[in-house]
Amino acid sequence: MGLLDDRVALVTGAGRGIGREVALCLASQGAKVVVNDIGVGLDGRGGGEDPAAQVCKEIASRGGEAVPNHDSVSDFEAAGRMIGTAIDAFGKLDILVNNAGIVRDRSLLKMTEDDYDAVVAVHQKGTFNATRHAAPHMKEAGYGRIVNMTSSAGLRGNFGQTNYGAAKAAIMGMTFVWAVELGKYGITVNAVAPSGTTRMTEGLYKGAEPPANEDPALNAPLVAFLASEAASFVNGQVLGRTGYAYTLFQTPRQIASMWQEGGWTPEEVADHFHEVLGQHLQPVGMPSHPLLGKRD
Repeated sequence: MGLLDDRVALVTGAGRGIGREVALCLASQGAKVVVNDIGVGLDGRGGGEDPAAQVCKEIASRGGEAVPNHDSVSDFEAAGRMIGTAIDAFGKLDILVNNAGIVRDRSLLKMTEDDYDAVVAVHQKGTFNATRHAAPHMKEAGYGRIVNMTSSAGLRGNFGQTNYGAAKAAIMGMTFVWAVELGKYGITVNAVAPSGTTRMTEGLYKGAEPPANEDPALNAPLVAFLASEAASFVNGQVLGRTGYAYTLFQTPRQIASMWQEGGWTPEEVADHFHEVLGQHLQPVGMPSHPLLGKRD
């Protein structure tokens, strides 16, 4: 018996890396899996390979059931066909893991419009496209599990990833909205910020062997749990992985306020900001203000 017996899952971008490990893990827990991957390069260009079919063969060799899909998440109608693959092959769709992604890293001053649009189209719009087509089926069934992949690049920022960070931050926002909208239908929506050595990150080690705790397979058990009935109480959350630890992010919320009867003038804000709000700042890329940490 597995956590996902008799469930049907679709994992986008599941031909390699983290997506592949998630697909294999879901199948090992009893899910029937649609393995989506269009087989392009890391930047979204090229093709000619069929990693989706290869992952399906791996699942079948382990006694599971899987079918490949080669539609692009960035195309709204193609995303609909992707959901249709699950319905046609297995009669329903219980789980959607929005994992597909590409990278085109450039600093802001070097990034082209095409670099920005291509990454946002796959990550942000692709997550919307697949979910928009999947949610009606889940609503009708009264059950669904949606797991979106976000990133620390969107939660905290990362040099050279304006496009990627913007898309991943948007995915966090969509997760919060969809959790509110879909929760009443028995559908949970959560986000995971994974980590691991994949095509996107292998350059960080410059040929050296990555540490064992950067195995992309370490993300999969958390996703499998979130995809299960056991996670019915987890909704609208952002989780992640650091080393061998699973983490829970504090969602953005007010942590301090400065109040004055009648409001403020700009000069008054400048005079008093450091006294209250400044105490809670975590400056990024700038020296600390000499007044921070001091009170009148």
